[in-house]
Amino acid sequence: MFKYVKYFLSTFFLIFGIYTCSFDSYSPTYFFIAFSAIIILGDMFLNHDKSMDEFKYPQLLNLPIYLNLFLLLIFILNTVFVLGNNNASWYSNAMYAYLNIDLVYMRESIKFIDKISLIAIVSLFIGIMGTVPGHELTHRKRQKVDMFFGNWLLSLSWDCTFAIEHVYGHHKNVCLPIDPATAKRGESIYLFILRASIKEHIDGWKIEYRRLSRRNENVFSLKNKMIIGYLRSLTITFICYSIGGLIGMFTFLLCAFIAKSLLEVINFTEHYGLVREENKPVQPRHSWNSNSVMSSVLLYNVTRHSAHHEKSHLKFWELDTYEDAPMMPHGYLSMLYIAIFLPPLFHKMMAKKLIQWDEKYATDEEKEIAKNANKNSGIKMLVNQY
Repeated sequence: MFKYVKYFLSTFFLIFGIYTCSFDSYSPTYFFIAFSAIIILGDMFLNHDKSMDEFKYPQLLNLPIYLNLFLLLIFILNTVFVLGNNNASWYSNAMYAYLNIDLVYMRESIKFIDKISLIAIVSLFIGIMGTVPGHELTHRKRQKVDMFFGNWLLSLSWDCTFAIEHVYGHHKNVCLPIDPATAKRGESIYLFILRASIKEHIDGWKIEYRRLSRRNENVFSLKNKMIIGYLRSLTITFICYSIGGLIGMFTFLLCAFIAKSLLEVINFTEHYGLVREENKPVQPRHSWNSNSVMSSVLLYNVTRHSAHHEKSHLKFWELDTYEDAPMMPHGYLSMLYIAIFLPPLFHKMMAKKLIQWDEKYATDEEKEIAKNANKNSGIKMLVNQY
């Protein structure tokens, strides 16, 4: 039974967060600290998850992902109301009547530090419970229900291109210089976020242009998936405006921007510094893997990234642990915090890992590519290798 229940953990945190953050002053701050601590300590002290479970009812594993869309919308709209400048009494009355959440009291009692914490929580949750499962669902290209939920989950972070560029671009170009989601050795995390975000949207438009051109369709039409994606995000933005006014709308846009940035930090860590010879197949060695329990459960096994890139058609519960693949020093979410707040420590830790990767995993051709990458990295440990 536990093998099913564990994938509902993110849904539990969402429900718990929706209620806990409305209790009293400082409750959003306490919740953010506790949630972050659970992730980091869980990754540090729990044994790695090396299990390959079989599921008699795999359809149940989609349920928490579907629920996340509605729960995230509630959390976002509650935050927009509390931090906004519009008195949408119809919404606060509905929350009190149906969910027993007093948003008016929450708005009156919230402190400045709570506002920061609330934005951080919502942004983190959009990334963890929205973008990551959205990524999972939009790989299922022939399943309309999954594509529906996946694209709406991605719209929460204004990231419609992820369903296009990631699926049709990144998976083909991973670890090549042209891939916007592969970080170079020594690259600044902050510049990477900016570069990757812009380039992914440009590449998404190029992919759609080529697809529509082959069909003799107008790129500036509703058959363009990029345009449809922007319209989804605009719809959510308008709803936020109707509930929270201008301040509420900009609160949502700020959360969406932070959530998108968090996704790029995950991208940054997943393939950091890895290289591949052009026209050679993607192998498990071209991703940093992780089997840390807490990150794996909360991120629907995207941590088993080596298997995901080798066989992207597999569903998250079908991915192998690949214990012999290149491994991250810590769990995904722990690495996310380190990359954002302690970039020098991140580069130092990963420099050691890259030296090991060059020696153990790289082909002769990849060693030559890595040699040049090390020289240009600006990291003393890598530069001194040659």
